[in-house]
Amino acid sequence: MKKYEEDHYRFENIKDYIYPWVKGSALVDSQALNGKHISEKDTPVVSFIEDLAIIFVIKRNDDVYEVLKDNMLPPGCDIEELFYSSCENLVRDVEFTIANTWYGGFAMMADGYHETSSLCFKHIWQVCVDKLKDDLVIMAPCKDTLLFAPAGQKNVVEKMIEHGELSYEQSQDKISKTLMLFSKDRKELTVYED
Repeated sequence: MKKYEEDHYRFENIKDYIYPWVKGSALVDSQALNGKHISEKDTPVVSFIEDLAIIFVIKRNDDVYEVLKDNMLPPGCDIEELFYSSCENLVRDVEFTIANTWYGGFAMMADGYHETSSLCFKHIWQVCVDKLKDDLVIMAPCKDTLLFAPAGQKNVVEKMIEHGELSYEQSQDKISKTLMLFSKDRKELTVYED
């Protein structure tokens, strides 16, 4: 019996519990059941921005996630469709809120697992640039920390970078020190170039 034929992995049984997780170049996750050695050789990985990629996880219960492997997917599974349906699951199940930081920037809050997954949602960033009337500099240093600041406020951006680098160094689930820009005019997420 193939793995994807087992009830535990049958696509119709897991499809509503698959979520996208943003990862850095080190494809590891200390919280996922099988996240210690994630390899592109046996795991669906979608390239995202610069050194960021998206993997998929299956929520098994409240605080248990399992990285989705190729052998868990039925033959011919469309990864692009999987990405869109996993984003729909995330929107349905996870509430994203925005918090202020002490230095004038902002942080995305979710449930401790999906903060960086908010990068998948252009509409979140569009609302933020519309409210702030400025481009956004965004940093995803670790899985549970996503920071952003108005690009025009250089002092705030510098403090955000310090905060992000400290979070990166202290985390077991490091993502990246790469800075991203969501442009209010181009309405897209790109690598930030100061």
